[in-house]
Amino acid sequence: MTTVEVRYFASLADRAGRASEALEIGDDARVEDLWTLVLERHPGLGGLRRRPLVACDLEYATWDRRLAGVREVAFLPPVSGG
Repeated sequence: MTTVEVRYFASLADRAGRASEALEIGDDARVEDLWTLVLERHPGLGGLRRRPLVACDLEYATWDRRLAGVREVAFLPPVSGG
């Protein structure tokens, strides 16, 4: 097991009721696995129209990225413009 710092930004922090938390994940976990754990802990994050953007250790990442060696994962709400 590995501990990763999970950060939530903007509306995601509001829905989660916190800006960050430390979560334990399996050594072979991917971003998508972490998001599943986050949704179990914070059901208010479910029902988003689109998945949030994700960054691992300050670099944008894909949902299939392995988290081995990652210390921080940030979830950012999708940005809309117009």
